[in-house]
Amino acid sequence: MRRAVAAALCLVALAAAGCGERKERTSPGHPQQLQLMLDFFPNADHAGIYAAQADGRFKQVGLDVKIRTPSDPAAPIRQVAAGRADLAISYEPEVLRARNKGLKVVSVGALVQRPLTSIISLPPAGISTPADLTGKRLGTAGIDYQHAFLQAILRHAGVSPSSVKERNVGFNLVPALLTKKVDAILGGYFNYEAVDLKLRKKKPHVIVVDRAGVPTYNELVFVTSEKNAKREGDAIRSFLGAVARGTRDLRRHPDVRPLLAANPDLDAKLQRASVKILLDQHLFDPAKGRPFAYQDPAAWNAFAAFMHGAGLIRASNASGAFTNARLPGQGP
Repeated sequence: MRRAVAAALCLVALAAAGCGERKERTSPGHPQQLQLMLDFFPNADHAGIYAAQADGRFKQVGLDVKIRTPSDPAAPIRQVAAGRADLAISYEPEVLRARNKGLKVVSVGALVQRPLTSIISLPPAGISTPADLTGKRLGTAGIDYQHAFLQAILRHAGVSPSSVKERNVGFNLVPALLTKKVDAILGGYFNYEAVDLKLRKKKPHVIVVDRAGVPTYNELVFVTSEKNAKREGDAIRSFLGAVARGTRDLRRHPDVRPLLAANPDLDAKLQRASVKILLDQHLFDPAKGRPFAYQDPAAWNAFAAFMHGAGLIRASNASGAFTNARLPGQGP
């Protein structure tokens, strides 16, 4: 009876918590190639991945990981959906949007646990709180859910949306801010664009979206196709376990040289400062007692409900969009 009850409880919890032994490979064996497509050019957000590669963590579990850079940030999800990449890094809102369009993709783990997306302004604009956006020009990358973020933030602050002029500046967020085309930007990361501005002595002011009326979400996630999640579950679990250990190595020795080797054009000072924020604020770390890359079901459902309410997706919850069943369990 106890065994039957335990099995029933395991089945109930499987989708949300990944019930089972969850053991990844911990010995080399025959190398299996795995292609990972990044969400953007190599940068501080990927430091744990490059640490894992440099420290031989992937080889330890029998994986030959090839890291690719996308032609544009929208490409990774399409690549995994089409089977042209095994895993990709993307964004929780993009996963929900892709599924809404019929792509059979699923998030198998969180890389960055909380939103990095922020409203960033410079002192002359006088924007200390969302209420100060009244009468201001705000630049975004023209992404629909960024517009939804802004509307939610303005409602939360009691600001009339008609009093804020939203401008699509593409991905030229920082240049638009520096050339005073806009008074603030929404879409830059507090650990990257804001740090870049701080290093330039611009004294940016930052309002993180989930502290201003937007439900929290996983900024960066590992995505694969539904088919691959089932077929290559052990390899995915081993990969995530290796990234967990690479991130642990990074915390012990915050070395950005593997990252700079992957992308020599990076500003070393900016990368070090950005990695420090990610580590100091535990942005790679799940809630206490949860395994690396854990995705909170309640948070995913709340964010999906937010996107549904904004008219961005048909589903009112995140059912099928994520799984914790491929998370790492044991490893060296």
